[in-house]
Amino acid sequence: MHEPVKSPQASHRLLTVEALRRVDAAAIAGGMPGLTLMEAAGAAVAARARTMAPERGRVLVLCGPGNNGGDGFVAARLLDEAGYHVDLRLLGERAALKGDAALAAEAWTGPVGVVEAAIPAADLIIDAVFGAGLCRDLEGAARALVEAVNRSGISVLAVDVPSGIDGDSGAVRGLAVEATETVTFVALKPGHLLQPGRTNCGALHVADIGTGEAAFAAGIAGETHALYRNGPGLWALPRLIAGSHKYTRGHALVLSGPAYRTGAARLAARGALRAGAGLVTMASPASALAENAAQLTAIMLRPCENSDDLDDMLADERLNALLLGPGLGTGPATCDLVAVAANAGRALVLDADALTSFRSEVRTLARHIRDGEARAVLTPHEGEFVRLFSGTEAVAEGLTKVERAARAAEIAGAVVVLKGADTVIAAPDGRAAINDHGTPHLGTAGSGDVLGGLVAGLLAQGMDPFEAACAAVWLHGDAGLRFGPGLISEDLPEMIPAVLRDLAGRA
Repeated sequence: MHEPVKSPQASHRLLTVEALRRVDAAAIAGGMPGLTLMEAAGAAVAARARTMAPERGRVLVLCGPGNNGGDGFVAARLLDEAGYHVDLRLLGERAALKGDAALAAEAWTGPVGVVEAAIPAADLIIDAVFGAGLCRDLEGAARALVEAVNRSGISVLAVDVPSGIDGDSGAVRGLAVEATETVTFVALKPGHLLQPGRTNCGALHVADIGTGEAAFAAGIAGETHALYRNGPGLWALPRLIAGSHKYTRGHALVLSGPAYRTGAARLAARGALRAGAGLVTMASPASALAENAAQLTAIMLRPCENSDDLDDMLADERLNALLLGPGLGTGPATCDLVAVAANAGRALVLDADALTSFRSEVRTLARHIRDGEARAVLTPHEGEFVRLFSGTEAVAEGLTKVERAARAAEIAGAVVVLKGADTVIAAPDGRAAINDHGTPHLGTAGSGDVLGGLVAGLLAQGMDPFEAACAAVWLHGDAGLRFGPGLISEDLPEMIPAVLRDLAGRA
């Protein structure tokens, strides 16, 4: 798990590499010297290094040819002044350094070594070679250096991002440093949270280097999407009041498939109930009622054979949140059920078979959502996403995961939860969030069904679809983190009360 972000400006907002350039430019235009910003950045790196290396320990500082290297020169100077044994090495020629990086290098009075493939003995390596704006694959001496760092077994503190990581996409540019910790500045970037960048970063720390609120606003102004790190504070869960009762908390309806495919819908229904929906009903073919009745108590049952039955059921407007997909089966019958559900104008969660049934037909699905004015959330994993959005710009080459999810949300007219180790939640209005609060233990059968139920349960209580999706993803991740090894999907709903209690205690 990453540490909480330290900068108040960056508590949730993520900025792209270009946005951070605008922040720096605005701060400098407002009278803040670039060298002052570099000194603050280097000081933040040195402060973190002092927690990772023993007092008067050996620190190897690897600097690159740009401003990232300038931060490294500052950190090296401050650590030397604090009594550490600093070995500074530069990739490239010192005479080639420019601007603030050249000034920072001038202030360093110690020797500047040449980067070699062999890494000397050290207690800590500071990786200040390449920053987040790297747009090419590492090769030659740079690649050999990264290989040597990763082989060394020495703890690594990366400056901005580990060298070789793309700050916007999290992609590895050929090869990347595997850092123990990373210090970045002003705000996190998408590449800090998207995989594989998140794994390479290790523990994250954000330093406020004094750019100021006005410069931060200037950086945000040019962004295409309002991008956030998912977490409490980005959303607020529904609160009960003295007059709350089961009918004021909403009624979720989960559709089940045939008797031999009922487990997924039961998991989803349990998730909806634990998320706080006042009532949850599961509708299934009559042949599956006995199977479901044998395993459900608080969750009610209704027979539903086809889309006409669902249409009749939805005459009851108290059924305000619908979930279709888990174990429902694929094909025209499911498409008909989705069409009825979407055209009912309720909150709607579509997952699994409901998405696969619209393979390459997302425009048709979008029309149903638009015509019914449904408050819809789609929760595909990667395979379902590719099948649903096949042939659209959402699966174009070269897009980041955030860009793919954002384009998909625009096309579908719905919130899209693109699941994975770095789940991205995107809304048609341009909001997007990256979730880094989870665990690989969630990779088990039925886990996604519970997530769909959590979304439906929060929607039933009136939450905004984007916020409901973000909250459900975080709750789901927290439940998985709490349980840990041995987790199966049935455990997840039972962990939700403890998650909710702790969140209530924070408020």
